[in-house]
Amino acid sequence: MTTASDLRSGKTHRDENFPVASWIIHPRHRALILSFYNFVRTADDIADHATLSADEKLRYLDLLEAELLGKGDTQKEAVGLRAALAERSMAPRHALDVLVAFRMDVTKLRYENWDDVIHYCRYSAMPVGRFMLDVHGESTSTWAASDALCAGLQINNHLQDCAKDYKNLNRVYLPRDALAASGASVEMLGESRSPPALLQCLQALAVRTETLLNESKSLGAEVRDFRLGLEISVIQAFADKIVGMLKVRDPLSERVHLSKLELLGQSLGAVAGEMISRAAGRRPLAKPAAGA
Repeated sequence: MTTASDLRSGKTHRDENFPVASWIIHPRHRALILSFYNFVRTADDIADHATLSADEKLRYLDLLEAELLGKGDTQKEAVGLRAALAERSMAPRHALDVLVAFRMDVTKLRYENWDDVIHYCRYSAMPVGRFMLDVHGESTSTWAASDALCAGLQINNHLQDCAKDYKNLNRVYLPRDALAASGASVEMLGESRSPPALLQCLQALAVRTETLLNESKSLGAEVRDFRLGLEISVIQAFADKIVGMLKVRDPLSERVHLSKLELLGQSLGAVAGEMISRAAGRRPLAKPAAGA
């Protein structure tokens, strides 16, 4: 039987804005996080597969879900995550949420407005942050700031890869109303350089994303786990740097990804800043519990 693993596209996901199981995270959590990552990346590759039909993609995503829930043992990523979650007595809710987004990737190619994009992020990105917080035993009161950070990371990625998503998958995450407001069209994404109307739209969306990221800046202070706090500070630094690039550059013709040197610099600076803040006795900010 063909397994989900056989359908992996070979992508290395070097443009991924969600660092996973980095050296900062405590080793006791890494196996579980990597199991989650492998499951999610396999589902992502199915949704983006170049030759499978939509029905075939949905069938494989349904199979991953069924085996994650214990109905079969043919898909190693589902079986592996199921076992890793069972060891920690954790429910599969966040992995199931992510599958909702991948089904949307198969069936939904356009988004009407900002709220429509945020709804997609609720399933594609927010569960990743919530999963990480649950792994570390953090309160659900941290979810609101985490949701903002994860949505900001996701939309950064949408803006970075808008041309590639359009050309390769005919998938456009830029809201229709934002394009219309700038006088831009979807077809402009096929050009080698953004026409002024499209560039105006992309940079306006980057400004809106920056506002979203500003809502997440309390997260590092809200979490109790020291290593997770450091990890969050690094991710926040990456997101802030990327959105700064997107506000002034053209994703169709200019570099809008961080270089290895920039990644290192942002990482070291963020870790140092977070350690100083914690050493100085920064107090977590009180937040109401986020809804599920």
